[in-house]
Amino acid sequence: MTLTLDTPQLVKTQPLLVARNVSKSYGAVHALRDVSAVVYPGEVLGIVGESGSGKSTFLRCLNLEETPDSGSYTLDLPDVQGNLFDLDRYARRMLCATRIGIVYQNPHLGLLMHHSSSGNVAERLLVAGERRFAVLRDKASAALDASEFPLDRMDAPPVELSGGMQQRVQLAKAIALEPALLLLDEPTTGLDVSVQALVLDTLKRLQQDRRITMVIVSHDLGVIRTLSDRVMVMRRGQVVETGLADQVFQDPQHAYTQQLVHAKL
Repeated sequence: MTLTLDTPQLVKTQPLLVARNVSKSYGAVHALRDVSAVVYPGEVLGIVGESGSGKSTFLRCLNLEETPDSGSYTLDLPDVQGNLFDLDRYARRMLCATRIGIVYQNPHLGLLMHHSSSGNVAERLLVAGERRFAVLRDKASAALDASEFPLDRMDAPPVELSGGMQQRVQLAKAIALEPALLLLDEPTTGLDVSVQALVLDTLKRLQQDRRITMVIVSHDLGVIRTLSDRVMVMRRGQVVETGLADQVFQDPQHAYTQQLVHAKL
């Protein structure tokens, strides 16, 4: 059969991220027990659970900061193969610098607090090999602008900025190289309600405009419901329920999920 311009094209349905049976213990404490997740290109997976549920530990594993005791993790990218947990330190660093972005709950973990905001973003570009000052400046400015950071403050260090502005600098740094995967660890915790709303609006716009694949963890069901296409509920290191966001919030099946949803209501 001859292919014409009018012939419907098949939509790619291969997952971007596949994590299988990820387990992690710290001594006698089982932080993760056979946790699995699948995330498709352009999708937002929200992971919710109380403190100690293992959601942040799982996110650190996806950012290759933690090596689990067992399990596998793959990304469907042309130049990335095999179980990412098997990569050495240098390969992990380069993969995270160029293909994975992260926004931490605590900006001190993601930023050099006494360097300029533009310098923080440029630092990520430097790791990826860019050395031209004008290019570094332009790309840092573009990333900050996309994160709705006021460019007249781009030379101010994060230590002089509000919590919401610090999160925007983190976000700019995370998206500067247009990563395949963006990880967000409690990105609105500690911010007042109005600033939370502004940060969430920025994340929604970025996801819609750029179709960035995201994994976000939070104990706040409102944040998860606002951003997520699918939801994974964790308790005591295990996944107790998964499903489409509307399905999980409107008709939770597991008793723990029902407790979370009803407490929010």
